[in-house]
Amino acid sequence: MGQEISKVKKILRQQMRAVLEELSEQERAESDQALTEQFLQHPKVVEANTLLLYYGVGTEIHTQPLIQALLDQGKRVCLPRCLPEHQMEARAITTLEDLRPDKYGIPAPGESCPVVPREDLNLVLVPGLCFDSRGNRLGQGGGYYDRYLEDYDGMSIGLCREDFFQVNLPREPLDVWVRYVLTEEGQVWPDLQRE
Repeated sequence: MGQEISKVKKILRQQMRAVLEELSEQERAESDQALTEQFLQHPKVVEANTLLLYYGVGTEIHTQPLIQALLDQGKRVCLPRCLPEHQMEARAITTLEDLRPDKYGIPAPGESCPVVPREDLNLVLVPGLCFDSRGNRLGQGGGYYDRYLEDYDGMSIGLCREDFFQVNLPREPLDVWVRYVLTEEGQVWPDLQRE
Protein backbone atom coordinates (compact mmCIF):
# COMPACT_ATOMS: atom_id res chain seq x y z
CA MET A 1 0.00 0.00 0.00
CA GLY A 2 2.82 2.42 0.96
CA GLN A 3 4.64 1.85 -2.33
CA GLU A 4 1.43 2.47 -4.27
CA ILE A 5 0.90 5.82 -2.51
CA SER A 6 4.53 6.78 -3.17
CA LYS A 7 4.07 6.02 -6.89
CA VAL A 8 0.87 8.05 -7.06
CA LYS A 9 2.57 10.98 -5.30
CA LYS A 10 5.52 10.80 -7.69
CA ILE A 11 3.21 10.95 -10.73
CA LEU A 12 1.19 13.77 -9.16
CA ARG A 13 4.41 15.73 -8.47
CA GLN A 14 5.41 15.44 -12.13
CA GLN A 15 1.95 16.60 -13.23
CA MET A 16 1.92 19.56 -10.83
CA ARG A 17 5.40 20.67 -11.87
CA ALA A 18 4.43 20.49 -15.55
CA VAL A 19 1.30 22.61 -15.01
CA LEU A 20 3.23 25.11 -12.86
CA GLU A 21 5.75 25.49 -15.69
CA GLU A 22 2.90 26.50 -18.00
CA LEU A 23 1.92 29.51 -15.87
CA SER A 24 3.04 32.80 -17.39
CA GLU A 25 5.34 35.10 -15.41
CA GLN A 26 2.46 37.55 -15.04
CA GLU A 27 0.07 34.85 -13.74
CA ARG A 28 2.71 33.73 -11.25
CA ALA A 29 3.48 37.30 -10.13
CA GLU A 30 -0.20 38.16 -9.60
CA SER A 31 -0.77 34.92 -7.68
CA ASP A 32 2.36 35.47 -5.56
CA GLN A 33 1.30 39.01 -4.67
CA ALA A 34 -2.21 37.92 -3.65
CA LEU A 35 -0.83 35.03 -1.57
CA THR A 36 1.69 37.35 0.12
CA GLU A 37 -1.13 39.72 1.08
CA GLN A 38 -3.28 36.88 2.42
CA PHE A 39 -0.38 35.58 4.50
CA LEU A 40 0.66 38.94 5.95
CA GLN A 41 -2.93 39.77 6.92
CA HIS A 42 -3.65 36.42 8.57
CA PRO A 43 -4.31 36.87 12.33
CA LYS A 44 -1.94 34.02 13.27
CA VAL A 45 0.87 35.71 11.31
CA VAL A 46 0.11 39.11 12.84
CA GLU A 47 0.34 37.71 16.38
CA ALA A 48 3.43 35.54 15.75
CA ASN A 49 6.82 36.83 16.88
CA THR A 50 9.12 34.07 15.58
CA LEU A 51 8.37 32.52 12.20
CA LEU A 52 10.03 29.88 10.04
CA LEU A 53 9.58 30.71 6.36
CA TYR A 54 11.02 29.24 3.19
CA TYR A 55 12.70 30.95 0.24
CA GLY A 56 10.64 30.18 -2.86
CA VAL A 57 12.61 29.34 -6.00
CA GLY A 58 11.69 28.34 -9.53
CA THR A 59 7.94 27.90 -9.91
CA GLU A 60 7.38 28.00 -6.14
CA ILE A 61 5.57 30.95 -4.61
CA HIS A 62 8.17 33.69 -4.32
CA THR A 63 8.37 34.45 -0.63
CA GLN A 64 11.08 37.14 -0.67
CA PRO A 65 8.53 40.01 -0.35
CA LEU A 66 6.87 38.48 2.69
CA ILE A 67 10.25 37.66 4.28
CA GLN A 68 11.28 41.29 3.83
CA ALA A 69 7.91 42.59 5.09
CA LEU A 70 8.17 40.53 8.29
CA LEU A 71 11.78 41.62 8.84
CA ASP A 72 10.63 45.24 8.39
CA GLN A 73 7.96 44.63 11.06
CA GLY A 74 10.66 43.58 13.51
CA LYS A 75 9.64 39.93 13.60
CA ARG A 76 12.21 37.20 14.25
CA VAL A 77 12.44 35.54 10.84
CA CYS A 78 14.02 32.13 10.38
CA LEU A 79 14.73 30.09 7.28
CA PRO A 80 15.65 26.41 7.04
CA ARG A 81 19.17 25.12 6.69
CA CYS A 82 19.44 21.57 5.35
CA LEU A 83 21.45 19.06 7.34
CA PRO A 84 22.66 15.54 6.49
CA GLU A 85 20.14 12.67 6.32
CA HIS A 86 17.26 14.91 5.20
CA GLN A 87 17.18 16.81 8.48
CA MET A 88 16.91 20.58 8.83
CA GLU A 89 17.18 23.35 11.38
CA ALA A 90 15.80 26.88 11.68
CA ARG A 91 18.25 29.79 11.68
CA ALA A 92 17.36 33.42 12.29
CA ILE A 93 18.26 36.09 9.73
CA THR A 94 18.24 39.87 10.07
CA THR A 95 18.50 40.63 6.35
CA LEU A 96 18.17 38.77 3.05
CA GLU A 97 21.92 39.34 2.67
CA ASP A 98 22.43 36.70 5.40
CA LEU A 99 21.44 34.04 2.85
CA ARG A 100 23.86 31.86 0.88
CA PRO A 101 23.07 29.18 -1.73
CA ASP A 102 22.85 25.73 -0.12
CA LYS A 103 23.69 22.41 -1.78
CA TYR A 104 20.46 22.67 -3.81
CA GLY A 105 21.18 26.25 -4.86
CA ILE A 106 18.41 27.56 -2.58
CA PRO A 107 19.25 30.65 -0.51
CA ALA A 108 19.68 29.55 3.11
CA PRO A 109 21.03 31.12 6.31
CA GLY A 110 24.82 31.19 6.62
CA GLU A 111 26.84 29.60 9.42
CA SER A 112 26.89 32.86 11.39
CA CYS A 113 23.08 32.92 11.68
CA PRO A 114 21.92 31.60 15.08
CA VAL A 115 20.01 28.33 15.36
CA VAL A 116 16.50 28.80 16.74
CA PRO A 117 15.00 25.87 18.70
CA ARG A 118 11.85 24.47 17.14
CA GLU A 119 9.85 25.11 20.29
CA ASP A 120 10.56 28.86 19.92
CA LEU A 121 8.74 28.99 16.58
CA ASN A 122 5.26 30.52 16.79
CA LEU A 123 4.45 29.73 13.16
CA VAL A 124 5.86 27.71 10.27
CA LEU A 125 5.13 28.46 6.61
CA VAL A 126 5.26 25.00 5.02
CA PRO A 127 6.06 24.72 1.31
CA GLY A 128 4.14 22.47 -1.03
CA LEU A 129 3.34 21.97 -4.70
CA CYS A 130 -0.32 21.80 -3.66
CA PHE A 131 -2.54 21.29 -0.61
CA ASP A 132 -5.94 19.74 -0.04
CA SER A 133 -9.11 20.41 1.94
CA ARG A 134 -7.75 18.49 4.94
CA GLY A 135 -4.48 20.42 5.15
CA ASN A 136 -2.45 17.64 3.53
CA ARG A 137 0.39 18.70 1.27
CA LEU A 138 2.33 17.38 -1.67
CA GLY A 139 5.92 18.47 -1.12
CA GLN A 140 8.95 18.18 -3.35
CA GLY A 141 9.68 14.67 -2.08
CA GLY A 142 12.72 15.20 0.15
CA GLY A 143 10.88 14.74 3.43
CA TYR A 144 12.74 17.57 5.22
CA TYR A 145 9.60 19.24 6.56
CA ASP A 146 7.90 15.93 7.38
CA ARG A 147 10.82 15.03 9.64
CA TYR A 148 11.23 18.52 11.12
CA LEU A 149 7.53 18.96 11.93
CA GLU A 150 6.84 15.36 12.93
CA ASP A 151 5.80 16.25 16.52
CA TYR A 152 5.52 20.02 16.16
CA ASP A 153 2.22 21.19 17.62
CA GLY A 154 2.56 24.89 16.84
CA MET A 155 0.87 26.89 14.09
CA SER A 156 1.49 25.89 10.47
CA ILE A 157 0.25 27.46 7.25
CA GLY A 158 0.53 26.45 3.61
CA LEU A 159 0.19 28.77 0.61
CA CYS A 160 -1.57 27.22 -2.38
CA ARG A 161 -2.43 28.69 -5.74
CA GLU A 162 -6.23 28.47 -6.08
CA ASP A 163 -6.05 26.43 -9.29
CA PHE A 164 -3.83 23.85 -7.57
CA PHE A 165 -5.99 23.31 -4.52
CA GLN A 166 -6.99 19.65 -4.27
CA VAL A 167 -9.95 17.92 -2.66
CA ASN A 168 -8.03 14.92 -1.37
CA LEU A 169 -4.29 14.22 -1.76
CA PRO A 170 -2.71 10.80 -1.21
CA ARG A 171 -1.11 10.66 2.22
CA GLU A 172 1.50 8.48 3.86
CA PRO A 173 1.72 7.98 7.66
CA LEU A 174 4.74 10.30 8.09
CA ASP A 175 3.35 13.13 5.94
CA VAL A 176 2.69 16.28 7.97
CA TRP A 177 -0.36 18.46 7.42
CA VAL A 178 -0.88 22.17 7.97
CA ARG A 179 -3.47 23.85 10.20
CA TYR A 180 -4.42 26.50 7.63
CA VAL A 181 -4.26 26.67 3.85
CA LEU A 182 -4.32 30.11 2.22
CA THR A 183 -5.17 30.70 -1.43
CA GLU A 184 -5.38 33.96 -3.37
CA GLU A 185 -9.10 34.02 -2.52
CA GLY A 186 -8.59 33.62 1.21
CA GLN A 187 -8.45 30.91 3.85
CA VAL A 188 -9.55 27.34 3.33
CA TRP A 189 -10.57 25.63 6.55
CA PRO A 190 -9.05 22.15 6.58
CA ASP A 191 -11.10 19.39 8.12
CA LEU A 192 -9.42 19.02 11.50
CA GLN A 193 -11.02 15.61 12.15
CA ARG A 194 -7.98 13.54 11.23
CA GLU A 195 -7.24 9.94 12.01
